Amino acid sequence: GVVYAWGHNGYSQLGNGTTNQGIAPVQVCTNLLIKQVVEVACGSHHSMALAADGEVFAWGYNNCGQVGSGSTANQPTPRKVTNCLHIKRVVGIACGQTSSMAVLDNGEVYGWGYNGNGQLGLGNNGNQLTPVRVAALHSVCVNQIVCGYAHTLALTDEGLLYAWGANTYGQLGTGNKNNLLSPAHIMVEKERVVEIAACHSAHTSAAKTQGGHVYMWGQCRGQSVILPHLTHFSCTDDVFACFATPAVSWRLLSVEHEDFLTVAESLKKEFDSPETADLKFRIDGKYIHVHKAVLKIRCEHFRSMFQSYWNEDMKEVIEIDQFSYPVYRAFLQYLYTDTVDLPPEDAIGLLDLATSYCENRLKKLCQHIIKRGITVENAFSLFSAAVRYDAEDLEEFCFKFCINHLTEVTQTAAFWQMDGPLLKEFIAKASKCGAFKN
Repeated sequence: GVVYAWGHNGYSQLGNGTTNQGIAPVQVCTNLLIKQVVEVACGSHHSMALAADGEVFAWGYNNCGQVGSGSTANQPTPRKVTNCLHIKRVVGIACGQTSSMAVLDNGEVYGWGYNGNGQLGLGNNGNQLTPVRVAALHSVCVNQIVCGYAHTLALTDEGLLYAWGANTYGQLGTGNKNNLLSPAHIMVEKERVVEIAACHSAHTSAAKTQGGHVYMWGQCRGQSVILPHLTHFSCTDDVFACFATPAVSWRLLSVEHEDFLTVAESLKKEFDSPETADLKFRIDGKYIHVHKAVLKIRCEHFRSMFQSYWNEDMKEVIEIDQFSYPVYRAFLQYLYTDTVDLPPEDAIGLLDLATSYCENRLKKLCQHIIKRGITVENAFSLFSAAVRYDAEDLEEFCFKFCINHLTEVTQTAAFWQMDGPLLKEFIAKASKCGAFKN
């Protein structure tokens, strides 16, 4: 949670109170010394830091109000951004060249600084010296925001992607090169978006979908791509490494190249391998080949099964009838790979299995998948599953989603098919948090 800065400092963007260049990392102390910083963002010559308590600090070049201090005077040290953000909890920040954006825990988006291309999304092109809410996004809940040189992308909790600002290179993905002063929904016909990417030094945009497909658009190797283009990449980082001008990392990366198989990679390779397996599971008429030793090492349930006097200890084939084939295969594969690849609907079944087998880490992974896959249609079913399997964090997440989309959720079949006690509990809880206002 400690911030260090170094490099160019002509506008005090290092936050040390001077304009002297920093050739080595130095801690940024003013107003941040007792703060746990969880995120930083950099514009061309200004910087921001987000603290764990939701407070935002900014410093550096302020010719357009990008520091959010209410003036255009440069800010030599970190200063808390207040005004509209006072007592609000910020969960994400981003910097354009000379603009700043923030997203709150309730999904609201605020912008300030330079707005000549409409990158603040306010419906005009006037600069803002203090944070102003992006009112056009009032009907959605944003959970990620990124900024390019002069454009902005926002991703909602339903996987919807919005874009606005400069569009000289097609970086908004609208099919033309017209700037937009307000957010526009893009990639409408594509599958759910789970990650977006942009960088203040580039006019390039990228997005990753739930199916793992990576799209790019904007300035790509000097060419203007005006609609999202499907790539062969598996991550958005590769888009900026290979196609952005200049080549850049849009987020912090740690990359290591290995020329040999690690233990984890070797285990992954041997999953469901008949050549080396000494045990088979039969589910729905299909077989999965595994190794007793791996199961005993990775799972307490199997350790008890194979070291005690269970009937299964002497069998070469174990029948499973309480879980489906996709769910049980995903569970066994998790024991070999420590990862889960399932759609949200199957993740509910895996959450049931993880609860039965007391696999707490697996429960967390399932909850993560479900969070990424939540929609208006399945929100209440997922909320019910979270309650049933005692997943408190997931329950709270699903509850908030239902509240944020209360009108739509209450019109779904899942809502009205729910059992009475749970429905009453939900309505009572919703009432306490002010969901039913006059």
